[in-house]
Amino acid sequence: MNLIISVLKKEDLHNQKIIETIQKNINQVEIIYAEDMSIKGCIGCNRCWLVTPGVCTIKDDYEKLLIKYLQSKQVIFITDLKLGFVSYQLKNIIDRILPLATMNLRFKNGQMRHYPRYKKHLKMGLIYKGNGNPEFLEKWFERVMINLDGTSIGTYHIENEEEILNALIHC
Repeated sequence: MNLIISVLKKEDLHNQKIIETIQKNINQVEIIYAEDMSIKGCIGCNRCWLVTPGVCTIKDDYEKLLIKYLQSKQVIFITDLKLGFVSYQLKNIIDRILPLATMNLRFKNGQMRHYPRYKKHLKMGLIYKGNGNPEFLEKWFERVMINLDGTSIGTYHIENEEEILNALIHC
């Protein structure tokens, strides 16, 4: 299954268009809209590492997303940009991925990294709407995926449909 998590409104025409395009060209796509969920921000308590391994202490709809990440072939986030960076809704979602890692550390490629909690190699990508620095967004998302011991499918402006489809199909 391929998972799309959109923080854009369902009525957003760009959102509708890219989702329809992906669904026409990619098999088994599940769409989750953040507006249909209650997702709070991470409080930095580290309970998901120390007390309840792999389970966030915040009781909201986020645990459903963690399960979906582990069941998906690839995950695509769709967001708008605010001040050139991802929206606070997507930042909350990304910050809450922490239970997918353990607190244990190792050196990997000369950098200190957390061990993944599960034997799942995550593949995630980012589609954004708005103006921002594409190189910065690409680098930031690559770092997110390095920290998750995963692979970045890349970051793409929402209007670059051909580029998005090429990345999703050949991932």
